[in-house]
Amino acid sequence: MTDIPLLSLAIWVPIIGGLLVLATGSDRNAPLARMLALAVAVAGFVVTIPLYTGFDVGTSAMQFVELQSWVPRFNINYHLGVDGISVLFVLLNAFITIIVVAAGWQVIQTKVAQYMAAFLIMSGLMNGIFSALDAVLFYVFFEASLIPLYLIIGIWGGANRVYAAIKFFLYTLFGSLLMLIALLYLFMQSGGSFSILDWHQLPLPIEPQILIFLAFLIAFGVKVPMWPVHTWLPDAHVEAPTGGSVVLAAIALKLGAYGFLRFSLPIVPDAANELAPLVITLSLIAVVYIGFVALVQADMKKLVAYSSISHMGFVTLGFFMFNSLGVEGALVQMISHGFVSGAMFLCIGVLYDRLHSRQIADYGGVVHTMPKFAAFFMLFTMANSGLPATSGFVGEFMVVLGAVQYNFWIGFVAATTLILGAAYSLWMYKRVVFGKVANPHVAELEDINGREFAFLAVLAACVLAMGLYPFPFTEVMHASVNELLRHVAVSKL
Repeated sequence: MTDIPLLSLAIWVPIIGGLLVLATGSDRNAPLARMLALAVAVAGFVVTIPLYTGFDVGTSAMQFVELQSWVPRFNINYHLGVDGISVLFVLLNAFITIIVVAAGWQVIQTKVAQYMAAFLIMSGLMNGIFSALDAVLFYVFFEASLIPLYLIIGIWGGANRVYAAIKFFLYTLFGSLLMLIALLYLFMQSGGSFSILDWHQLPLPIEPQILIFLAFLIAFGVKVPMWPVHTWLPDAHVEAPTGGSVVLAAIALKLGAYGFLRFSLPIVPDAANELAPLVITLSLIAVVYIGFVALVQADMKKLVAYSSISHMGFVTLGFFMFNSLGVEGALVQMISHGFVSGAMFLCIGVLYDRLHSRQIADYGGVVHTMPKFAAFFMLFTMANSGLPATSGFVGEFMVVLGAVQYNFWIGFVAATTLILGAAYSLWMYKRVVFGKVANPHVAELEDINGREFAFLAVLAACVLAMGLYPFPFTEVMHASVNELLRHVAVSKL
């Protein structure tokens, strides 16, 4: 263990840096704001690297722990730590922040400092969510992270942005209030402790367990989002600027799924076992039904937004099989989805910046004018379909194997839906990229510039590296996943 407070740095470097970017003020200083934002984003990523290099994969205990008293009267602490489940998301979040700052470099011309600052501050808050071991600290970060995203959608979004931002805010806030009630109940039952790790050991009767599980299910289910509380996501994605969509898909959706692993499964294991069929059913509906919904979309961004819901259905499916293949597969799927969906939204953003349309019908024959772009878009579309040797395959394959171990027919249904994912992804790609040049606007398109090439190439490298050699990811999570499953297997009644 190091004496350097690495997790505090991962949280506060982006937040304080974001405030400094905000201090650059008006758009006269936009070039300074951009350079400073990029420097802060890179610094924020650099401070997370020792979390991976110094991580001990042999233990499931929390590492890099920091503990300071915060509100002694209520036993609330500034308590941070990561295990194999959460450490990779801190790195993913810091990495995606750099991509988002680079992606908004030329596109955002108004309120540049505020735009960049919102992303940096949100990055720090999300690292706080992934590393908080005190429930109040978790809740503060969880709620605070809504504010920058709300502003990003509401200020820099499309024509219908205010509606989308308010819908996103209200849905998530409603879920969070149920979670707050559950957290307060656990505080009372544990004799006045807000430590999440203490709650993992807390014996509870089955009735309160089920109520707590349902409160967490709604709170985290809205965030994932699970069917039927998913309707805020397509609106938010369509209206958000490209950077907002990338962070929403790559990081924000993971907060809900992470909540299941940190709260629902270890704190109320009996309820989790009891209600697993409910979650599995909701997950399969998300995977199958939302796949069909994605198939009929005319707007590229909406199609990828619905595909995100379908992919996250695989994640919640994997969690509730209660075997290590399923849970590890779901975690790999979450990280892969961070790369792939982020890249898909960046590709759509590249097209939108040039033609100012997201309608599939307005494109066609893009390969003739943008061959480099078409190659990247092809890779990411294939990864979105789950092609072997891309990161999209690894997680889904592991979840399907875990599902077959649990119940053959659930595995069968999950596996056949992969065809659906390929259908909507490839059909969109065919209509946008292949064929004759559809209209004079497409004929005038310019291929990607050096900046766009750089961020797409970095994501392409991540997608291929994770697809070809997933071991560095699965090795980190293995001990923590086995410990989690041990918790779920032991009754608290």
